[in-house]
Amino acid sequence: MKIEDIARGQRLVGVDPAGPVEVVAVAPGGQDAITLVFRSPAGVIGERMLFRDDEASLAEATATRPWSFAADGEAFQLAAEALRIRFAHLFDPMMAVHTSDVEPLPHQISAVYEAMLPRQPLRFVLADDPGAGKTIMAGLLIRELIMRSDAQRILVVSPGSLSGQWQDELRDKFGLEFTLFSREQQELSANGNAFTQTDRMIARLDQLARNDDLKEKLRASHWDLVIIDEAHKCAASFSGGEVKKTQRYELAELLGSISRHFLLMTATPHNGKEEDFQLFMALLDGDRFYGKFREGATRVDVSDLMRRLVKEELLKFDGTKLFPPRLAYTANYDLSPAEEALYAHVSDYVRNEWNRAEQLDGKQRNSVGFALTMLQRRLASSPAAIYQSLLRRRKRLEERLEEAKLIARGNRVGEDRPIYGKVVAIDVPDDLDEAEDELSPEDFENVADQAVEQASTADTLAEMEAELFTLRALEAEARALYDSGNDQKWRELSQILQDSELMFDANGNRRKIIIFTEHRDTLNYLNTKIGGLLGRPQAVVQIHGGTNRDERRRVQEEFRQNKDVQVLLATDAAGEGVNLQNANLMVNYDLPWNPNRLEQRFGRIHRIGQREICHLWNLVADKTREGAVFQRLFEKIEIERQALGGRVFDVLGEAFTGKPLKDLLWEAIRYGEREDVQRDLFKVIDNSLDSEKLKEIFRRNALVDNQMGLDALHAIKEEMDKAEARKLQPHFIRAFFLKAFEQLGGDARLREKGRYELPHVPAAIRERDRRIGQTRQPVLPKYARVCFEKGDIRLLNKPMADLIHPAHPLMGAVIDMTLEARLPALKQGSVLIGPTDMGTQPHLLLMVDHEVREGTGSAERTISREVQFLRITPAGEATFAGWAPHLDLRPATEAEADQVKPLLDAAWLDQGLEQRALEWAGGQLVPKHLSAVRDRRLRHIDRVSQAVHERLTREINFLSHRAIALQEEVRAGKQPRVQPDNLIRRAEELTARRSARLQELEAQRHIVPATPRIVGGALVVPAGWFQVGQPAATPAVHSVDPLARSRIELLAMEAVAAAERAMGFSPRDVSAEKCGWDITSAVPPTGATLPDDRLIEVKGRAKGATTITLTKNEIIAALNKPDQFWLAIVLVNEDDSTEGPYYLQGPVSQAPDWAEVSKNLELSELLVRATRHGGTA
Repeated sequence: MKIEDIARGQRLVGVDPAGPVEVVAVAPGGQDAITLVFRSPAGVIGERMLFRDDEASLAEATATRPWSFAADGEAFQLAAEALRIRFAHLFDPMMAVHTSDVEPLPHQISAVYEAMLPRQPLRFVLADDPGAGKTIMAGLLIRELIMRSDAQRILVVSPGSLSGQWQDELRDKFGLEFTLFSREQQELSANGNAFTQTDRMIARLDQLARNDDLKEKLRASHWDLVIIDEAHKCAASFSGGEVKKTQRYELAELLGSISRHFLLMTATPHNGKEEDFQLFMALLDGDRFYGKFREGATRVDVSDLMRRLVKEELLKFDGTKLFPPRLAYTANYDLSPAEEALYAHVSDYVRNEWNRAEQLDGKQRNSVGFALTMLQRRLASSPAAIYQSLLRRRKRLEERLEEAKLIARGNRVGEDRPIYGKVVAIDVPDDLDEAEDELSPEDFENVADQAVEQASTADTLAEMEAELFTLRALEAEARALYDSGNDQKWRELSQILQDSELMFDANGNRRKIIIFTEHRDTLNYLNTKIGGLLGRPQAVVQIHGGTNRDERRRVQEEFRQNKDVQVLLATDAAGEGVNLQNANLMVNYDLPWNPNRLEQRFGRIHRIGQREICHLWNLVADKTREGAVFQRLFEKIEIERQALGGRVFDVLGEAFTGKPLKDLLWEAIRYGEREDVQRDLFKVIDNSLDSEKLKEIFRRNALVDNQMGLDALHAIKEEMDKAEARKLQPHFIRAFFLKAFEQLGGDARLREKGRYELPHVPAAIRERDRRIGQTRQPVLPKYARVCFEKGDIRLLNKPMADLIHPAHPLMGAVIDMTLEARLPALKQGSVLIGPTDMGTQPHLLLMVDHEVREGTGSAERTISREVQFLRITPAGEATFAGWAPHLDLRPATEAEADQVKPLLDAAWLDQGLEQRALEWAGGQLVPKHLSAVRDRRLRHIDRVSQAVHERLTREINFLSHRAIALQEEVRAGKQPRVQPDNLIRRAEELTARRSARLQELEAQRHIVPATPRIVGGALVVPAGWFQVGQPAATPAVHSVDPLARSRIELLAMEAVAAAERAMGFSPRDVSAEKCGWDITSAVPPTGATLPDDRLIEVKGRAKGATTITLTKNEIIAALNKPDQFWLAIVLVNEDDSTEGPYYLQGPVSQAPDWAEVSKNLELSELLVRATRHGGTA
């Protein structure tokens, strides 16, 4: 073909190896060359030069029509299904739910699929209350983004105490392997930067925030998604008009700059100061929340950047409250005379030492103060804890004294003493509460032990000897008390364990209980005591900071599963991240000085999955100074709980913003004998927990108007029903994989129900994964077990199975090889038979791909995509064909193909058909798709543009006016602290910044549809077409006459709808939506419960018919929703009267294999199993 003959609109072969291309434009390139712009078979615009030498390979493609319909039918179906699974999220919109080991709740579904996934890119704060399952939401988001090929490199940053839990949750619940960042990993990295070499990583917040070198290495990396857990720790504030950024805040700024999607997770985004909150939100958009709000701390609209739901308002799918009530009791006890004496003597020692510590420098003073605080708390904990602490402190001080004497005798006083001869400054944060949050559980307990043993104000020999004299006396007194067994606190706990009715269930069996203490010495002490009380030491298990992860998991499982294990003892540090909803009883043996810990401890049992009322006992010693503070605190909490409900527990930490609880307790210990101090302390507690103040905190925390009423819940349930009915996992995935794997030479052997052994994975599949694999998880030469349903992953005494899903590397390689071999069949077309369709009119089945794009030039990107099946009739009418219509069809036999040949010459299958299909898509599909995407995006862009313009304009105006005022001062001879030129320069920089950002937002308004693309097509011939002209026979299935059949189906639908209304339900025809059933019937609420909808497949049959046929899609819908799916059979008499409906649940129990497209069921057998009008769910 001559290059001069090439013209716009032609279809050429020889340009692209993938197949014929459409010529878009031609430009001369000299006498012997042209520049060709073309559209490839994949719909991508390309450009290349053609020369005289290329003419031999160029030819015009067949001009009659795009498809010959000569491709193998099974190849067409495999290719179509491979594409459908590759674009899994377009056909299974909740794919992550169906491939993860979780059962998400309504608020979790709405967070992931309504609040986060539609945002491109995601910059968001997930701020639901504690215990709402934010880690589950994050895991679903991660898996969904991976499934959609929208995220490969993912970084999770969390406090050190939670990093292990993140790794466990992502692996166990979502099958995602994440690496914990460590210094060793960094040192061993091949290129010196572990952040660029690992695609899925979990890092500790402070490990990164405090290390400038690691932050520089982070700056050289880029991530698709970064998640910061407990993000409120990344705080900044205004000080003297300037922003004071913490190291964590600076880290968060860096992470936001190197990630496309950025998610902040916190239950407490607002600390009570609006200015600080806006600085926090600036992590998501530095322009929109720039600087200080110049017209007072006015609240800003953040509803497009944040989702927040309150625990007490969360619902289950049945409409009932997700969380049961929680009740707290104060268990008071009196100290014995011996305990009172020890308490007074140790408290005096602590007070005296603190008075001396106040004369020391900052670091040493902090260390000593930390040590004394811990010593006082151990005094309140148990005789064992205070005795062991005094013993270790005395021994350590004796070692120091002995070393100091040796040094003095050697006349080396002027030389530096060895480190163990000095006061050791413990490296702890300024805030003790921060230390508990920042350090790992084991590190915190070690630091606390080290501080109690070492930190002292004694420096000279005389001071050390004086302190030792006091310590020996206190140690002897504590030892005497410990040996006497006179422990009133233990006595109170033993009475609760033995006498409280709540300790036993209705059958008299002891319930499980968790007991929290702050110190390991007390933990061991209680372990012995409770084991003796119950008469079975094995009934008590314990977790503390030194318990490694594997042992911790073992203990948790023992406590959950072993009925003989009844008591779990845990320290505070180990309690974080432990979920124990199987218990509903808890005791605070030691009371935390941080009120947030009260909620965190209660949250171990009061969380998702808890079905019973939760009970908590707080042990408080009367006639002690800190005991008086706690007593007043719990009295006030109970008053407010009765007035405001259980939500009071959620805001205890925020209530004490003026003066932290630990400061109140410390003041009580130091000055508690003074009545005026005690009055002031009680006043602070009363004011902090005032009803109006708490209500204001509730109002403030309701930063966005997020609520989930019954209407929203019903909408989520309806969408979930549709998604679950057509979900790819397990049935569609299994059928495709087994067939495609076999055709590629693989061997799959059924071993247990739903589980297969793959003894040999062909080398070609493994090589394909090596070439295309996007994860570091390789395809293996063989698999002991694979499965397709998450419930089959683990079986007792059987190998653990790999869950095969669209993102599994083995599935990825199989899909890629299948498409390589079968994709031409889609464009060539095939003839498929509709075995259950008794009509006589053939139609065309087209697979249409359409994208909506945003931006311009190199910044252009796809923001939405839809792939749909369309049904085109000979008259050119186009309708939605369903989610997997090709699977209800079968390939034509040779005889059928011969019969169909005359159809292929029909005028409606001529060259203009594809163009008419594209015109229909352009007139119907594209506008609807574009409108849905563009309207949502433009609303967001409008909101951001307005906020950015207003915020930066105010800041520019403020700087300009301030500069003018300062210039006046300079002219008056004054020397202001800030030079006006600096302010003018900042105003100019902000003006340029505002202009650039608004231009960027304006470019994002360029949201345009791409040209729809026909991926493939098939000619569908109904079974009834072959019967035209054949002798009439008694219909086994239903009437052959199209008009009669349509009338029977209409009468059946009317009969079922009438029956549903008679039962008090609200039926709705959804047949056009191709859900897999015909009617969705809403069941009215019963009390506070919202029942599931009834999903009804209607089958109308003429009286005398003997068979009911279910298509593959209907069968899989029934299997996916077994508790809701109903088959309703209606028999229609000749006079149009009806019998029935006859309702049947579970019409089938086994999924069809690849080749099976429908199942015929004997009508008589179904009627025997069915119930008449009135069957209920």
